[in-house]
Amino acid sequence: MQNKDNFLDYVFAYPEGLVFTCSDEGEVTVDMENKGFTNKVAQRFFKRPKVSHIKLEGMGSFIFLCVDGRRSVYEIGQLVHEKFGDEAEPLYERLSVYMKKLEEVGFVKKLN
Repeated sequence: MQNKDNFLDYVFAYPEGLVFTCSDEGEVTVDMENKGFTNKVAQRFFKRPKVSHIKLEGMGSFIFLCVDGRRSVYEIGQLVHEKFGDEAEPLYERLSVYMKKLEEVGFVKKLN
């Protein structure tokens, strides 16, 4: 049986409790809490931080800020194309990989 889902139809939103800031230049920094046993050991013995600050630059920040819980991946792609033009090509392949990576690290969640 074939899967009829189209990734471009998916809508993403920020998970509850996600903390991020946006600079005046539009650069996003996401605060990620380091949890779990290995992180606790690293924090205690190797002076690792409890919270990591992950910077998204350029197109990544723009895409992240386009996530609003209403726009589909296709609609976000249209906005990226308007802003970055040919620099974003191959647009939907790159956008799909980026959205999947954001979901994998917990910066966005799929709504549908």
